[in-house]
Amino acid sequence: MPLHKIGALLGASDELKALSARTRRLRELQTLYLRSAPRELGRLSRVKNYGTGTLFVSADNSAVAAKLRQLAPTLLASIRETEAEITALRIEVQVGGAARERVRESRKIALTADAVEKIQELSGRVGDPGLKSALARLARRHKR
Repeated sequence: MPLHKIGALLGASDELKALSARTRRLRELQTLYLRSAPRELGRLSRVKNYGTGTLFVSADNSAVAAKLRQLAPTLLASIRETEAEITALRIEVQVGGAARERVRESRKIALTADAVEKIQELSGRVGDPGLKSALARLARRHKR
């Protein structure tokens, strides 16, 4: 089976073209929403849909939704500066929205000075430039 670029596949049929355009539009609106919303609230909410002048936003919990509802006039004014056709903002609660998507955060482990020194030595002996660079960065980061 021949390899195809994803862009060519998405343009292969009218249905996929429409889906691709809608996805692109939602991504644009998400970016605009994140620029308009306070950072912490933006992290806990996302654009869910849009239609007939309404932007639907889902919040991870009722506290975030309540705060977004308070800020809705300000958010809407900010969004309308770029997207005049958006005339309403509807905030909904979707419990577990980001909780399902969140990946467990990694625990940072401090390296000993001896380990950092050995990584630096290893980066000097490695021939692969990508690996050499990665080892050097790792050593620099843990040296601080």
